[in-house]
Amino acid sequence: MSATPRDTERLQQERPSYEVSPWELRWRGLDLEALKQTESTFALSNGHIGIRGSFEEGEPRGLPGTYLNGFFERRPLPYAEAGYGYPEDGQTVVNVTDGKIIRLLVEDEPLDMRYGAAPFHERTLDFRSGTLRRVTEWVSPTGRRVRIRSERLVSFSQRAVTAIHYEVEALDGPLNVVLQSDLLANEPVEAAGGDPRVAAALDRPLVSDFVTARGDHAVLAHHTRRSELRMAAAMEHEFDTACDLRREIQAEEDLARLTIATQISPGTVLRMTKYVAYGWSSQRSTPALHAQVDAALAGALRTGWQGLLDEQRAYLDDFWSHADVELDGDAELQQALRFALFHVLQAGARGETRAIPAKGLTGPGYDGHAFWDTESFVLPVLTYTQPDAVRDALVWRHSTLDKARARARQLGQTGAAFPWRTIDGQECSGYWPAGTAAFHVNADIADAVARYLAVTGDEDFERAYGIELLVETARLWMSLGHHDVHAGFRIDGVTGPDEYSAIADNNVFTNLMAQRNLRTAAAHCERHPDIARALDVDEEETARWRDAAHRMVVPYDESLDVHEQSEEFTDHAVWDFASTPPDHYPMLLHYPYFDLYRKQVVKQADLVLAMHLRGDAFTPEEKARNFAYYERLTVRDSSLSASTQSVLAAECGHLELAYDYLAEAALADLHDLHGNVHNGLHIASLAGAWIATIAGFGGMRDHDGQLTFAPRLPEELTGIAFRMCVRDGQIGVRITSGEATYELLTGQELSTSHHGEPFTLRAGERRTLPIPPPPSHPRPRQPPGREPAHRRQTWS
Repeated sequence: MSATPRDTERLQQERPSYEVSPWELRWRGLDLEALKQTESTFALSNGHIGIRGSFEEGEPRGLPGTYLNGFFERRPLPYAEAGYGYPEDGQTVVNVTDGKIIRLLVEDEPLDMRYGAAPFHERTLDFRSGTLRRVTEWVSPTGRRVRIRSERLVSFSQRAVTAIHYEVEALDGPLNVVLQSDLLANEPVEAAGGDPRVAAALDRPLVSDFVTARGDHAVLAHHTRRSELRMAAAMEHEFDTACDLRREIQAEEDLARLTIATQISPGTVLRMTKYVAYGWSSQRSTPALHAQVDAALAGALRTGWQGLLDEQRAYLDDFWSHADVELDGDAELQQALRFALFHVLQAGARGETRAIPAKGLTGPGYDGHAFWDTESFVLPVLTYTQPDAVRDALVWRHSTLDKARARARQLGQTGAAFPWRTIDGQECSGYWPAGTAAFHVNADIADAVARYLAVTGDEDFERAYGIELLVETARLWMSLGHHDVHAGFRIDGVTGPDEYSAIADNNVFTNLMAQRNLRTAAAHCERHPDIARALDVDEEETARWRDAAHRMVVPYDESLDVHEQSEEFTDHAVWDFASTPPDHYPMLLHYPYFDLYRKQVVKQADLVLAMHLRGDAFTPEEKARNFAYYERLTVRDSSLSASTQSVLAAECGHLELAYDYLAEAALADLHDLHGNVHNGLHIASLAGAWIATIAGFGGMRDHDGQLTFAPRLPEELTGIAFRMCVRDGQIGVRITSGEATYELLTGQELSTSHHGEPFTLRAGERRTLPIPPPPSHPRPRQPPGREPAHRRQTWS
């Protein structure tokens, strides 16, 4: 059952929620029903390690989760009727050894927030320090009062390390307290049920290999049964207290525990810092992993808690100096944008040789898989704010090329067929129409490569990785498509971004993105003929690419004067939205795909997304007509949709509607608009909040590597300011209702344009230009009950 975004907004206004603050996310007061949601929003990650924001005491908890990027278990994919080319195995992210548990007993009573009372309790995620802080005053069922302070981080600078600083203070008389610091493996997790967005339940996925414990130090090593991946987790402790401590450490297959017993008096604080290190590998031995985590702990101990805090702050100071977005006029939306940027950074900062999953490392949703979300939503943000992370993500795609080539051969195609959903590069989608048939993922990867090269000029990456990715993705289109009797180049039987319209011919998004892929591959091969020769690309092949691109079929309905999402789409019956109950969204959980596929109903922006990413292929008039037509069909059953609709709404002059959609994208998780944030954050929607701001109200476009702007603001916002990394420089843009100011903050020279007027900025130069009035079109309609919440009403 799913409420509409508007209903969910109303319900959120009636519940305790996050306090609005520009640089942090704070929840004050205890709401046990909200634990699953706040465990996701308060999650910490560096792209390599992810820990959900559950209490240190282990219970109560919503959904426990500690994740290592790329660490998964295989499981058979069941089919009622198997077919050739169906993937045999699925992959599910594993909840690995939990190192954040610190249990507290006060006079033999365990601190459990379900019992006693908590007259004061707050948790704060700080976007500048990169830490999660917690302060709790707890009164035990027998009246003992203590104050607990904790702060935790997952280090950006020391990739394998997470740490927790934990303090206990007696508030009345002396108290006997015990701390139990655990490493705990094979925690139970919830079953998947019937929702395909929820992870498969794994029963005790970790098998013990090695256990050791001595002093304040312990190590647990495990492996998975089917994927045969190995991991190790180690913990070490430091104490800063005047209390006499009694220590005891023990370990067994799935549990290592350090127990500390002492007495504390008012004015005396028991302080403990817990360092935890993780490592995993598909090839290295258990002794090697043991040595790795011991070495990581040694480095963390040498740095110390304060040193880790300082490193974390320095990393984030640098990030915010070139990535921050300032938004005037809506304080909650300002907070949401920084929350979004912080979590997008956490998802990709130190992923390095691994993918960026759809949920980052904040939860097990979608089994921890990476989709096209990465290249089309997350990487555009990181390209302009943290380009090194983009290079790493694309190098990971390149590392899976052999699997993509093998998949293409299995499907009778040439080139590479990248997977729809995966962890290690193997296709994990068991449903062809909404999985492998979405071949557009190839063009999405090529688009991300081209954007990264245009923004960074990274010739080393271009030669070592980029050209090969462009070539192999282009080759797929040449075998997948064909020239018809009218000399047009067709790509038939594919699924575009809209998963409610599958196995269609000539999906406009797919064809236009493939067109760019073919042209870009040809251009880069001609620029580097030696790399082209090494990849067996000759002039005849690049000529075929260019010819196919030139003749690409782009369906258009002359009678309606709009582009068809795919061939004959506008001939289908329109879905009966008026008779669809509000609790039947998302529709994929309530209607057979057969019925969805033969109707005009759009799950998420598809043709509208084409008008954003390939806006150079449409006239302004076509965009306005297309946008109005597809608005009345789009139900936004995907969190990917609102940001794209915001971008095109802004371009078409519907600024208030764009503002509503921006808020929906930015607040998807903070307001739990889709009712499933407990399974992890919607990283692409968070990235989409940046896109809706910069590409929507900032009017930024980067077609064929040319950066341009056409900014406009809604009445509700008085100003937006942002910075973007471009080549070796950085441009700053500040927008008000009447003008936009552009400044080249670093770098030598940048050519761009403002509402079609070209100009060049030189080092330190600033240019202020007037903003013309927006085009005037009637506000488009949405399906009944699927309108976005009106931001002006909810915020005012």
